[in-house]
Amino acid sequence: MARDPGRPLRADAQRNREKILSAAVRVFAEEGLDAHLERIAKEAGVGTGTLYRNFPTRELLIEAAYRNELARLCDAAPELLAALPPREALRVWLARFMDYANAKLGMADALRGVVASGVNPYAQSHEMIQDALSRLMDAAVAAGVIRSDIGATDMFAALTGIALASGKPEQREQADRLLDLTLDGLSAGSDAQ
Repeated sequence: MARDPGRPLRADAQRNREKILSAAVRVFAEEGLDAHLERIAKEAGVGTGTLYRNFPTRELLIEAAYRNELARLCDAAPELLAALPPREALRVWLARFMDYANAKLGMADALRGVVASGVNPYAQSHEMIQDALSRLMDAAVAAGVIRSDIGATDMFAALTGIALASGKPEQREQADRLLDLTLDGLSAGSDAQ
């Protein structure tokens, strides 16, 4: 029997759901659309019944795993701003964006399967990322640590380029260097005026 989405989960059920989603990202990234759901359940440390109760279809699991990664990325922006100076918060978030992009790249085949089934897992993704990035950049501009003439749209384009050029796990050091280079170019002292 599928879970009632209107009813809040118990704490242990929420932990199980989170473990399933994390395992799903890893397994779908490794195996693509053909990943066995039993392996995901095993890696999450739950029974297959628990997995199917939360996600009755493969497509629902893939979509939920992707959306969970997106929410984790976007929800991190205010948390980072509350804990770190704005420039540091932006840099940490940029690294998390690369983790998100890596997961999305790894899940590409599985996500294409979801799209082919008529579901759009990407609905509002762009807007959510832009909002989080804008929030971080606005705080850094207000603190006087980055330029004010470069907006979130341009920064998102740069991040997308870095993710496409250096988005694989074995390219992480290069991606980090490119993120540092990009952030250095955003520094308030490098205004091209």
